[in-house]
Amino acid sequence: MPSRLIMVGQVGGAFGVRGELRVQAFTADPLSLVGYSPLLGETGQAVLTLTAGRVVKGGLIASAREVETRDEAQALRGLRLYIERARLPPADDEEYYLTDLIGLAVRSPGGEPLGMVKSVADFGAGDLLEIAPEDGAPSWWTPFSREAVPEVRIAEGWLMVDRPPEADG
Repeated sequence: MPSRLIMVGQVGGAFGVRGELRVQAFTADPLSLVGYSPLLGETGQAVLTLTAGRVVKGGLIASAREVETRDEAQALRGLRLYIERARLPPADDEEYYLTDLIGLAVRSPGGEPLGMVKSVADFGAGDLLEIAPEDGAPSWWTPFSREAVPEVRIAEGWLMVDRPPEADG
């Protein structure tokens, strides 16, 4: 199975005059980005090697091997930073990474197939699962909550969605 890339940060631009970068971190511990270096670009190629960093509100101020000047740092603004999924530490029991839900089969409480998880998004009100029906119908969204998704079986390749009847119409 090919490795999936997980976005862990994004360069916000330069910080100061010595080539440091402002990096928005999408990890629980922003400083972990230094440990994950070299960080990858969207194509999977190494693009940035963080050598040091300090946590600030909203992310990290970091030094990178590839960046020496403020102009070089500013030129990287908007660069999305990824790691391979396999580099993430194993999840604890009864926990999982949201990215691991993508591609799982979706079943109803009665065991009927409903489709598969196409994506996971958070538009500000909590995580939502986008479900792509097997019949090619338009995808639909469900909250990722215990009530709506009472069972998740990643090792078995499926999750259960308790879809309200009014969602079918």
